Amino acid sequence: MFTVVATVLQTPTPDRLECLERVRIEVGDDGHVHAMSTGAGPADVDLGDDTVLLPGLVDTHIHAPQWPQLGTGLDLPLEQWLHEYTFPLERRATEPAFAQSVWDDMVAVLLAHGTTTAVYFATVDVETTTMLARTCAAAGQRAFVGRVAMDHLETTPPWYRDFDAIAGVEASARSIDQIVALDSALVAPIITPRFTPACTDALLGGLGELAEATQVRVQTHCSESDWQHHHARDRFGRSDTAVLDSFGLLRANTVLAHGDHLDATDLGSLAAARAGVAHCPLSNAYFANAVFPARRALSAGVAVGLGSDIAGGSSPGLLSQCAHAVTASRYLEDGVDATVAPSARGVAGSRLSITTAFHMATLGGARLLGTDTGLLAPGRPFDAVAVAVDRSGSALRQWGDLDDHHRVFEKVVRLAGADDITDVWVAGRRVAGTRSVA
Repeated sequence: MFTVVATVLQTPTPDRLECLERVRIEVGDDGHVHAMSTGAGPADVDLGDDTVLLPGLVDTHIHAPQWPQLGTGLDLPLEQWLHEYTFPLERRATEPAFAQSVWDDMVAVLLAHGTTTAVYFATVDVETTTMLARTCAAAGQRAFVGRVAMDHLETTPPWYRDFDAIAGVEASARSIDQIVALDSALVAPIITPRFTPACTDALLGGLGELAEATQVRVQTHCSESDWQHHHARDRFGRSDTAVLDSFGLLRANTVLAHGDHLDATDLGSLAAARAGVAHCPLSNAYFANAVFPARRALSAGVAVGLGSDIAGGSSPGLLSQCAHAVTASRYLEDGVDATVAPSARGVAGSRLSITTAFHMATLGGARLLGTDTGLLAPGRPFDAVAVAVDRSGSALRQWGDLDDHHRVFEKVVRLAGADDITDVWVAGRRVAGTRSVA
């Protein structure tokens, strides 16, 4: 057991910031918070007055093999981007030596940015997918790792897809077995049809049956762009959400990435199924052709987490995604075309606060996944991120009596980077951070 004394800033609801000043946290050998209290006393780690403690960040959508192209190749529409840039790189990541170099680098960097839980699309290859799960377990990152299933002859390249639906389902089943066999308390498999355009009906149906048989979570893309949204309408005569539901893939804790084109009926289906959306505000600006109505989804009872969508999103830190989510919501509410009358330009009631965005990055993502992370409280895992607010050279600065805890919180979410993060804990184990530890 060890103790941490710190000022905790967290969001137990989408619209409430909780500030716990100089609270004493007792972390048990099981990695969970055993008690939280106020009052003086010795501590193993005292973060002082110039560092704040946040719950660990939950990134609900990452394409692991795209890590080497982070920050590049965002000049094309989604379908063209996949075929010209992404599929060739993902194929290379089926080579074990290359994949391992990518996994090692990526997991370390994401932990340094405070991503304590990550939801990964891996590759179509079972071996390199298991290697990613093993890397996360060894590094101490909580993760859901999915082998990507895709078999459609017209929309996927012959050199990067499953041979057929039967092979795709069998490979996904083997991947589940291999990840479970790692016997990690942190890492779990997740069934991963890439999206409806990349999968035949037989593969979608087989993966739905696999999800029912194994009770393993599901992730996929849903109504991301005009192209994907209309593909489902043209091919199936109904929405992407309805298609996934018909194949048994819309389940409790199903993670639907993007969802920018979801309508009220779709949102109702997600809420009823206890599924939700990984909101990826930065990558949506490049590929989605629309802004995801996050506030409307939350009001409909849909679980909403945040995703970086590496590498469609060019920023690895989830705190920056909070700021992007707020910005996107303002564009949606105010509109973007000045030639349109103000009364008709935007969508009223769309804006998010920085508090709501941070909630999506923590407890919202945990709710989407069905985990008990996202909040520092007795009985929950000690997944936490310590952020310095006085580092020399940083724009993140606490200005004496000018900044109260609410202002510090807003600065941390908008300005903090990896260099400002002194400590990252997952399940009570320190796994990253700039602070020197003897």
